[in-house]
Amino acid sequence: MAGDYFRVECPDCGNEQTVFEKAASEVRCAVCGSTLATPTGGKADLTGEVVDTVQSRG
Repeated sequence: MAGDYFRVECPDCGNEQTVFEKAASEVRCAVCGSTLATPTGGKADLTGEVVDTVQSRG
């Protein structure tokens, strides 16, 4: 199962959090609770801005 880990910035509070690109469940910001990723059955729909690729798994 290949997939990347991204550091995503929360659009509401600016907190940066690591998110798996194929998240199977909704990912919320640990600080304000805003939704950062929504599962779609494949690659998750990321609502925050991707700041960096933390780990690339090919």
